[in-house]
Amino acid sequence: QVQLVESGGGLVQEGGSLRLSCAASGFTSSINAIGWYRQAPGKQRELVADISSGSSTNYADSVKGRFTISRDSAKNTVYLQMNSLKPEDTAVYYCNVKGRRWAMNYESWGQGTQVTVSS
Repeated sequence: QVQLVESGGGLVQEGGSLRLSCAASGFTSSINAIGWYRQAPGKQRELVADISSGSSTNYADSVKGRFTISRDSAKNTVYLQMNSLKPEDTAVYYCNVKGRRWAMNYESWGQGTQVTVSS
């Protein structure tokens, strides 16, 4: 349905910043929401932030005030600006889309990008 390509991960010191990008292709008009999840070793995947087709945003409590999700509709790209990074933000970050096409809901995931925050 929709293909996702993530970029922008890397190694950063505590207090630093990174910006993740997620470029969507395919039937992007069918997307209802796009967001970022993360999974740290030994932990469950969790929602970090998402943005709806109506531009409503939602954030995990742990990142509120530090992370900002935004999108460039013309480029079909969503960004996650991460500031004041902490070691506990270390995880693989996955882009996720939820949409509806042909009267069926669907969900797609990106391949993931590693974010490592050193103390």
